[in-house]
Amino acid sequence: MNEMNLFEQFLYYYRINGSYIFEQFMRHFLLSIEGVLLAAIVGIPLGILIARYHKLSDWVIGVANVIQTIPSLAMMSIIMLVAGLGARTVIITVFLYSLLPIIKNTYTGMQTLDPNIMDASKGIGMTSFQRLRLVELPLSMSVIMAGIRNALVVAIGIVAIGSFIGSGGLGDIIIRGTNATDGGGNYFSRGYPHSPNGDYYRYIPRCYSKKV
Repeated sequence: MNEMNLFEQFLYYYRINGSYIFEQFMRHFLLSIEGVLLAAIVGIPLGILIARYHKLSDWVIGVANVIQTIPSLAMMSIIMLVAGLGARTVIITVFLYSLLPIIKNTYTGMQTLDPNIMDASKGIGMTSFQRLRLVELPLSMSVIMAGIRNALVVAIGIVAIGSFIGSGGLGDIIIRGTNATDGGGNYFSRGYPHSPNGDYYRYIPRCYSKKV
C-alpha cells in the first residue's frame, strides 16, 4: 500500500471495501432521515401553531435556539445517559437539532402568505382546516422544504459525530481513516464518501418543492 500513489490507494480501498462503504452510507442516510422525519412531524405542526398564536412564537423559537447552542457531542453525552450507546441517541440528537430550521421556516412560510389570497379563501366559505390544507400549506411548502433541506445538512454532520458512540455510518469510515498509518490515500478514500452527502440530501427536498 505504501508504494502506491494517492489515486491507486483510493481505487484499491474502494475495490476491497465497496460493500462496506455502501452499507455505512445507507446507515448514515437512514439515521439522518429518521431524525429529520421525526423533527418534521413535530416541527411543522409547531410552526403552524405559533403562526396562529404569535405569543408562543418567541418562546418556542427561543427554546429551539438554545438547543442549537449546545455542542452536538455534549448533547449526545447527555442523551446517552438515558438512551444508551448507539443509533437511538444519534436519532434523538438529530431530532433536537433539526427542530429549529423546520419550525422557523414553517412559521416564516405561514407568516408571509399573501393576505389577499387568505381573504379570498375566507370569502368563498372555506373552513380554517380547509384553508390550511388547500391554501396555506401548498403556498408555504417551498419555504418549509427549504427548512427540511437545511435540517438534513445539519443531520449529516451530527450522524458522523455519532460514530464516536457506536452508531456506525460514514463517520466510522472517517475514524478508521484517521487511525490508519498507511498513507494519505486512506485518509482521502475514507473521507470522500461523506463529502457529497450534503448535495445528495439537499437535492431530494429541492426536487419535491419544485414539483409542489
